[in-house]
Amino acid sequence: KSVDVLFGNEEDFVVALGIESQANGSDFLELDEHAYKQIITRAVAEFPNLSKVAITMRQATTASLNDWTAVGWSLEEGFAQGRNYQDLWIMDRVGGGDSFASGFIFAALNSLSLTQSVEYGLAHGALAMTTPGDTSMVSKAEVDRLIEGKSARVQR
Repeated sequence: KSVDVLFGNEEDFVVALGIESQANGSDFLELDEHAYKQIITRAVAEFPNLSKVAITMRQATTASLNDWTAVGWSLEEGFAQGRNYQDLWIMDRVGGGDSFASGFIFAALNSLSLTQSVEYGLAHGALAMTTPGDTSMVSKAEVDRLIEGKSARVQR
């Protein structure tokens, strides 16, 4: 009842909120954007105090090779689908969701659109998961470059 911005993945919505989903099926091999939007729609109906919701979507080809995207929703803008980072080479998944959330929050606090918030979250999460450790040490410029479709290579 006290939450107005909610982040998670499909498992979080099932375990924490009891919102069942067929978003990935039992094998987690396909990302169904429509199913994720249904999860958000159900969450917003059950918790009308929510103003923003974002769900990260991961298709794990292997433990080290994932597709990574997200769907966001806001009361003001409706739904937004982020870029799909295909064949993302994962070094450490720990911290990817937190990095997504912090990128999203950064953009939202700077009055960027929902789409931009989702993109900041995805880029920051992607950079965090493709470097060792569970804490992102990337700069805003590095996140911006990735959002613009440029190389994720560190500029020194």
